[in-house]
Amino acid sequence: MITARTRPLTAVLLHLALLLGTIFSVFPIYFVVQASLRPGNTLYSTQLQLLPVNATLDNYRYMLTQTELPLWLWNSTKVALSTTAATLLITVTAAYALSRFRFRGRGLLLGGMLALQAFPGFLSIVAFYLILNRLGLTNTHLGLILIYAAGAIVFNVWNLKGYFDTIPVDLEEAAMIDGCTPTQAFVRVMLPLARPSLAVTALFGFLAGWNEYIFAQTLLFDESKYTAPVGIFALQDTYSQPWGWFAASSLIVSVPVVILFLYLQRSLVSGLSAGGVKG
Repeated sequence: MITARTRPLTAVLLHLALLLGTIFSVFPIYFVVQASLRPGNTLYSTQLQLLPVNATLDNYRYMLTQTELPLWLWNSTKVALSTTAATLLITVTAAYALSRFRFRGRGLLLGGMLALQAFPGFLSIVAFYLILNRLGLTNTHLGLILIYAAGAIVFNVWNLKGYFDTIPVDLEEAAMIDGCTPTQAFVRVMLPLARPSLAVTALFGFLAGWNEYIFAQTLLFDESKYTAPVGIFALQDTYSQPWGWFAASSLIVSVPVVILFLYLQRSLVSGLSAGGVKG
């Protein structure tokens, strides 16, 4: 039982726990920043110091001028943006159909999609490789985009369907009474109202194309077609681990994701929470 005497102690313990959680979350980022600024490729120092001695930007300069990192970033951007567009196109239409229409097999389809989510995505890597190899899409960005878009369907369809369920059908009916076709009502009424959930879908689609490594490593063979994760990992060899390069490049790669997250932040919380209200 919490009394007036125990409330200050409870508040102190709560703030202490939050402080420890914050330190635990921020310390890895601080560690990577230190490693990226440290001369050479040393991962850590035996001396306790806030910033490394003789801090330098040489690792950043090397990655941007002496490697193919700019090209790899461009490849990742193309794949991520295309995956985002394909994910939105597929999931928005599928989620709307599952939310608004009643047809035979609808419940089975939803249950089957949810069951697929229980299996790790990399279990399908052999099947995807054989399919893309038969279609001649191995070592292509198009093959990666198809895989990433397919992998993002299940969660995003369920989330968008839940959001569409919260929007009254009366709004679409009113728009059609005013002269809109069903397609115009969908585009002019439903999509603007579903903007928060669309932001969540766009973010997950972008992250699927930007951060993924296993499928890209398996399907891409030419260095000129590497995405950023594959290209950065390829910098190591048997005898050395370029930790400074890894740290600098990982921070560079994280910048677009942070910018996108901050831009969509206002829509993310409402999009995720409202999408789970109904199902």
